[in-house]
Amino acid sequence: MYDFIKKNIYLIFLFIITLFVGFLTFLTFIDKSLIELSSQNLQFLLILNFFLLGLLFVFIFLEIKKAIKNDIDKDGLKSNKKYITYFALFTFIPSLLISVFSLFLFSFALEKYFDKKVTTVVNNSYELARDYVDEVRNKIQSEIVLIAFDVNKSKKFLNDSEKEYKRFLQTQKLIRGVDEIHIINLEKKLLFSTIEDNDPYIPPVDKALNLVLDDDRPLKIINAFENRSSAIMRLQNFKDRFIYVVKYLDKDISKYLTETEEAINFYYTVEEKSTGIKVSFAIIYIVVVSLLLFVSISIAIRFSSRFFRSINNLILASTSIGNGNLDIKVPEVKTDKDLETLNKNFNQMIERLKDQQNKLVINERHEAWGSLARKLAHEIKNPLTPIQLTIDRLKNKYSSELTEKNTNDFKENLKIINNQIKQIEKLVNEFSDFARMPKPIFQNNDLVILMADNIKLLQELDDSIKINFDHNIKRIIFNSDKEQLSRVFLNLIKNSIESIEQKTENMGNFNKNITIELNDFDDHISLIIDDNGIGFKSLNKDIKEILNPYFTTKKQGTGLGLSIVNKIINDHNGNIEFKSKDDGATIKITFIK
Repeated sequence: MYDFIKKNIYLIFLFIITLFVGFLTFLTFIDKSLIELSSQNLQFLLILNFFLLGLLFVFIFLEIKKAIKNDIDKDGLKSNKKYITYFALFTFIPSLLISVFSLFLFSFALEKYFDKKVTTVVNNSYELARDYVDEVRNKIQSEIVLIAFDVNKSKKFLNDSEKEYKRFLQTQKLIRGVDEIHIINLEKKLLFSTIEDNDPYIPPVDKALNLVLDDDRPLKIINAFENRSSAIMRLQNFKDRFIYVVKYLDKDISKYLTETEEAINFYYTVEEKSTGIKVSFAIIYIVVVSLLLFVSISIAIRFSSRFFRSINNLILASTSIGNGNLDIKVPEVKTDKDLETLNKNFNQMIERLKDQQNKLVINERHEAWGSLARKLAHEIKNPLTPIQLTIDRLKNKYSSELTEKNTNDFKENLKIINNQIKQIEKLVNEFSDFARMPKPIFQNNDLVILMADNIKLLQELDDSIKINFDHNIKRIIFNSDKEQLSRVFLNLIKNSIESIEQKTENMGNFNKNITIELNDFDDHISLIIDDNGIGFKSLNKDIKEILNPYFTTKKQGTGLGLSIVNKIINDHNGNIEFKSKDDGATIKITFIK
């Protein structure tokens, strides 16, 4: 998820901006935005919406095209593209249907919102609130006339007595049903009042006072938003004296009146801009659906790429195997755990097939070379006996007849012939051994003891060579043929000793080391023989050629030693690897349990 966001950060940023502008346009249409509701602002916002929406579509198209090119086209599988198309359609079609249905519902709800009955209710609610205020306003207008009449009539009785005025005005307040009665002068200074000393006095505005200076009619003053209605009137029997009456409205009436007026304004604004609201709502919905579609297609591409890339690799690998190429490997790609396991198992199967093929080839070669070796041994061995008998006769017959000088030459020549005959006999015996390789007799053997015995025997050949033997456990039991494995160990260690001795002849003395590691693991046994001899540098091409029968780099070698070793290892369900290094060679043998 983090990689997806990081990879498409610019696209997500563009989506947020487009969605924000869409909501801003919607709020502006209903006059709830920070931007002033005007035709110019709405036109600008709509143009910006369509521009951002087009830009978003372009970026989504380019990103999907890029993803398809990188993750789909290079695999070349039609099924991959087909599933991507299905996935996109399965996302797009429901989203489109939901969008159309939602827009229809929104449009239907908006039309019902402007139904004639709703309009009547909205208008009536405002009329009721306004009628209430008018009723209070008219009532206080009539009451102030009566209060003024009583005040004018009681001029002599009151006689500017504060006590009498207080009692009189309190009585008028109760009778007339008002909240405050004030007698004020031309400067709006309070002369007499029904309020207590600690209560606040709010004088009328100058404009209201000026309107009644030369007019005996009462003036209504209303401020519904401050929850009060009032009236002022000039007192005819007094000079520059006015009566100012205040009536408080119901405590919630100003709130109701304000909310009703705002609701009516909002209602008719929405009615007037209903088309624009539908357009902005559609833009918001298209933006959201576009993002969902992009995310869906991206997920489909990612999933399909991970899945079909593995399938494609398996198809290519199986095709190569069918053509006989067992060197193919299924690339290890990051995908689902099951597919990773499948790839791993497929590669292991290829390795096993390759090992079995190699073993079959080796067995066929050994059988062919064994047959040839038997024929050669038979053909060569037959004339050796008469040749040896003839040499003995020649020696017995002519030794006494030759001079001392000729006798020495004669004996030396006979000795050379005898040595060559022995060399041929040795070669014939190796041919016979190679041809008569018996099948292994398996039983449990301790490889640690077997290796230690061979090291002890071979150490006597050259005590200047240091042989280090390490093993991870004391006893490593392996079902094997003791004699054949002993022959393997003996042959390989002997080759390492000969390699070091040959290097000594060329370079002189140096630290001569052979390191042997024998380790037992859960499913296999590993044997590594490492020496600092001449190595395999002379084999420039294929190092595996040394396993072929009769292939040798030694002057007096027959080329059968490593071939026999390889056959024994294969018979024991193992394989051998040769690795050349800068200073010597490494041989690794793996026995599968």
